[in-house]
Amino acid sequence: MKTVIVVHGGAWAIPDELAEASVAGVKNAVRAGDTVLKNGGSALDAVEKAVRSLEDDPTFDAGHGAVLNSDGEVELDSIIMDGETLNAGAVACVRNIANPVSLARAVMEKTDHVMLTDRGANMFAERIGTPVAHDLVSEPERKEWEHGKSYNDGVKMLFNTQWGHDTVGAVALDSFGNVACATSTGGIRNKMVGRVGDSPIIGSGGYADNRSGAVSCTGHGESILKVTLARLILFHMEQGKSSTAATAASLQYMCERVKGCGGAIVLSSTGDWAASFTTPRMAWASIKEDVLHYGLNPKEEFTEMLK
Repeated sequence: MKTVIVVHGGAWAIPDELAEASVAGVKNAVRAGDTVLKNGGSALDAVEKAVRSLEDDPTFDAGHGAVLNSDGEVELDSIIMDGETLNAGAVACVRNIANPVSLARAVMEKTDHVMLTDRGANMFAERIGTPVAHDLVSEPERKEWEHGKSYNDGVKMLFNTQWGHDTVGAVALDSFGNVACATSTGGIRNKMVGRVGDSPIIGSGGYADNRSGAVSCTGHGESILKVTLARLILFHMEQGKSSTAATAASLQYMCERVKGCGGAIVLSSTGDWAASFTTPRMAWASIKEDVLHYGLNPKEEFTEMLK
């Protein structure tokens, strides 16, 4: 089986000053995941590695680049899912954890549960020896938060202008024919304390099933939740649509039904992949058969041959 990996850095109105760093970040992440696959690693290992790379990059709203909630705190959400077994792990509203995607995997592999939240998730992290991170807030984000508006005005403005939807994610197909997905986010600036979006919710922020494929979503979390976007995309694929057609149909439905914008990276169990979005920009990258594809703007795709 030919391996494939696709990553995204969030579907939103990425400003010009972050464009270059966003593209560089997704290219670094997809290479990291591809290295895992080329060395015989699993799709699960590859998506975790890729998302950790994005969480460690302050360009993105995940881990070290996470935005602040209405109280000026970082609350992180993440999910990871194995398409072979349908095992999944998720965390929501965790604090002081640099790589919540790895904590989500630990929930999947070391507990009988699928999701842990808030204090319980942090207690579990402490029990298994996850390092505590006190450096997640960047100075630019602190300044943005201090100049922000109240919760109601701030979030409404961000949603209506398609700004601030900056999740990261990855999907992969390994040499054994297994797929996996992972999604991670800091949410949206000035969100209410305790707000959970789509990212850690199975079938919304992500889903993986060897019988159809894998999806990682990004965009307006409340809209994605209402249409269970990840599962909707895979439903269309199960009806015979290509990954590109299924993603386009699902994003259009979300727009028409709940006025929501967003994006998704999608990978079928046969290696057909797509990266689509209805926001102004989404940084994405993929590697298949030693060709690196990447883009940022609508209908844009560049390629590089890997050495």
